[in-house]
Amino acid sequence: MNTTNIKQTRAKQTRTEFESGLLKTKLKTKLKILYDDLKRNKLIYLMLIPALVYIIVFRYVPMYGVQIAFKDYSFSRGIWGSEWIGLRNFRDFFTSIYCWRVIRNTILINLISLFFAFPIPIILALLLNEVKCMAFKRTVQTITYMPYFVSLVVTVGIIYDFFSNNGIVNSMLSYLGIEPIQFLQKPQWFRPLYIGSGIWQEAGWNSILYLAALTNIDPTLYEASDLDGANRWKQTLHVTLPGIMPVIVIMLILRMGNMMNVGIEKIILMYNPLTLETGEVISTYVYKRGIQEMSYGFSAAVGLINSTINLILLTASNWMSSKLSENKLW
Repeated sequence: MNTTNIKQTRAKQTRTEFESGLLKTKLKTKLKILYDDLKRNKLIYLMLIPALVYIIVFRYVPMYGVQIAFKDYSFSRGIWGSEWIGLRNFRDFFTSIYCWRVIRNTILINLISLFFAFPIPIILALLLNEVKCMAFKRTVQTITYMPYFVSLVVTVGIIYDFFSNNGIVNSMLSYLGIEPIQFLQKPQWFRPLYIGSGIWQEAGWNSILYLAALTNIDPTLYEASDLDGANRWKQTLHVTLPGIMPVIVIMLILRMGNMMNVGIEKIILMYNPLTLETGEVISTYVYKRGIQEMSYGFSAAVGLINSTINLILLTASNWMSSKLSENKLW
């Protein structure tokens, strides 16, 4: 028995030493590969440094302040001096009369935008891809790209000029004998105006990514499908769309990760007391409580809830995409 135990112990030691040596060899190999890569692409990594510094300074360092979500924070006492109140800020939000309204409005705006705004750049890129006249194609691209460079203030000003009581749209309705509509005072019109103006402003710019993806599709696939008798519609369904599907899936995952975010600047410029019922979202509610009412702990708690939900949605959509297809972020 003793001899057997000694042999087993020696075998275990030998196996442990072998595994340890194997791990060291693998580690050395990986370090060597990393060193060679750094040496070969040192200029590219130098270009990456500003982006890393930006992310660390403006994304990771502020995480230190997340703790004020659990405190009755005040400037005079500072973060460490403020009283620890646990989950009271979270309870105050979920018991607030505005809680479910702002959550509902945020989700509805994002879902409607996802349904209508997300496919339009894809459709636009597919249509432009079919245009053979380069002059017409470039003209359309220029016209659709230009609204992206218009500031939000000017965009909202255009909305007011077009949809006010004396605006162009109501003037046309009156000319046709239709009763003018108070677009800017009716809550039910806030979401269509917000999402529609967003589509007008961003559709052309967002189509650039899909146009770039279309250029990477192998032309021989179109030639082969043409020989098989496929028309342009079938080529789009069976060649073009599968070719850009990885890009579509990645963009959809990223979009899902922002489902609880709505642009605060445009909302604040557009809404008014008459449209708060459909226009108030989480970001504007945080702005009001945090900046205007100086309830920083409460606004930090709401922001933390918002970010946590976004992280869950991003992770879940990436996991689902990895299960249903080979496309994923990580």
